[in-house]
Amino acid sequence: MTDPKTFYQDRRDAFILKFGEDLKRLRLLSAVRILVFLLSWLGVYLTWEAALWSGIIGFGGTVVFIFFLKQYQKVKRDYEHHKELYAINTEELAILDFSFHDRKDGKKFEKTAHDFASDIDLFGRGSFFQYVNRTGLIEGAEKLANRLQSNNCASIKEKQKALKVLAQKTDWRQDFTAEARRFKTETKTALIVQWLQNYSAFIPSMMSWLPYAFGSISIILIILTSIDKVPPSAIMYWLFLGLGVTGIYVKRINQFGPRVSKMKDTVQQYALLLEAIEKETFDSSVLKEQQERIRTDNKVASAIFKDFSRALDAFDNRNNLLVAVLGNGFFLWDVACTYRIEQWIQRYAHLVEAWFEVVSNFDALNSLGTFVFNHPSFAFPEVSEGDNMLIEAKALGHPLLNPGQRVSSNMTLGPREFFIVTGANMAGKSTFLRTVSLFVVMANCGMPVCAKAANYTPIKLLTSMRTTDSLTDESSYFFAELSRLQYIIEKLKKEPYLVVLDEILKGTNSVDKATGSKKIIQRLVSMEVPGIIATHDVSLCTLEAELTPVQNYFFETEIKNDTLFFDYKLKQGQCQNMNASFLLKHMDIVEE
Repeated sequence: MTDPKTFYQDRRDAFILKFGEDLKRLRLLSAVRILVFLLSWLGVYLTWEAALWSGIIGFGGTVVFIFFLKQYQKVKRDYEHHKELYAINTEELAILDFSFHDRKDGKKFEKTAHDFASDIDLFGRGSFFQYVNRTGLIEGAEKLANRLQSNNCASIKEKQKALKVLAQKTDWRQDFTAEARRFKTETKTALIVQWLQNYSAFIPSMMSWLPYAFGSISIILIILTSIDKVPPSAIMYWLFLGLGVTGIYVKRINQFGPRVSKMKDTVQQYALLLEAIEKETFDSSVLKEQQERIRTDNKVASAIFKDFSRALDAFDNRNNLLVAVLGNGFFLWDVACTYRIEQWIQRYAHLVEAWFEVVSNFDALNSLGTFVFNHPSFAFPEVSEGDNMLIEAKALGHPLLNPGQRVSSNMTLGPREFFIVTGANMAGKSTFLRTVSLFVVMANCGMPVCAKAANYTPIKLLTSMRTTDSLTDESSYFFAELSRLQYIIEKLKKEPYLVVLDEILKGTNSVDKATGSKKIIQRLVSMEVPGIIATHDVSLCTLEAELTPVQNYFFETEIKNDTLFFDYKLKQGQCQNMNASFLLKHMDIVEE
């Protein structure tokens, strides 16, 4: 079994050396480029009167300069890639030490009135999303957030297989993430898809051949002029003719230009990421299905995207003054490039959305694959379709607690059992509820859970733990609680869920609260709903004698040497000790 911390330390140290070497090569290539440029201009100056030698030196110097420029660009890409890999492995070491609160928290992805997201610290500072997220793309982060909130308990075994496969492909995962992080793109893919699908071409079909014919004539005229067969004025007239033809479309091309220029980096980035997906072999039906979505009949998606990227690069050259004048005057450059881009759009625009989605899906899945790799001691639940057990976990704990502080408990919950969990303040009730809730969320996503071993019958999750009032909706806290409970009952009428409740009906008096809570539990039990409720109200424990599915559990509190002691262990039975009075006295809020 690979130790994640040692693994990341070794990779971090290796990439420090690699991007250090890249930086030295970049400095050397920069110096060589400057030297070639200066020597070329010096050679041209010294041989100015010998036109042939001057031309040879100038041309040769340009070729050599372009060669070193391409080498510089290649090494720069390696440098940026290795620098990202160094950062990735450094971050992993920090996260393994539970230092992750400065990462993006995903709060913007939280859905309102969700089945469970706001109750279980799924988003926000110190959240599960913040701990798990490794995405490099905005769209990938959104896919990850949607996956965690999906409440989809289908095909868990296939999901587990996919994550196990990705967990073993550490080099591939990190290379993919490094490429995703390397580009700082300007335009969201959803906007690109919308623009491509609604785009209307304006360059006529005759431009499929006219720029080539026009350019060929331009070359012939230039040659004839150089050998004094055609007067120079002919070249000028031809140049103005080309500028005039381009000018017919210049207004619309100028409107077209900023849009396609902004999407260039995104297209280049996704071309590289698509290629990474296409070239890798995945022994997983889920991942293979994603790969199939980016296959076309005769050409792979990455090659098609690279064609688009090259077309966009060529179009961007219109910002160069020489291209703007000579390119348009002699070769109808803007028109030819626009036509090329429009033809690509007409042919492939309907496929782009699926390609973007596949890349963002892999970006999201990579986060979960990294989680698997980082937690070799966590267990993949054995998935059961039986009717005897819903959750059976050995040493179940909360995944966001440091292992040195985490206290685990065994737990078995039947498909129609309802737990009433009592305990004093701070004894661990709410943490236990979130532990069980995260177990369900993680298991449904195909992730390993924070337990030594687990069995699980797939089920969706419904919670009510953090109800708030709303001044905007003019609703009281109590009405907000009732609305949430009504929402839960309506959902349960349609399909089964595991229901997790924390201290319900807090917004009313103690008598109403006890009576109302009992009636809610009775209603849920009559609907054969599995669930857990945490409460301070020990009077609810009498339901165990009245209703067979109800089981009492508690978290104990002891006072030892005038100090509160919590063991945070789940035990069967009813809580006997509460700590409010002790804390009031201990903090000198009330007198003895």
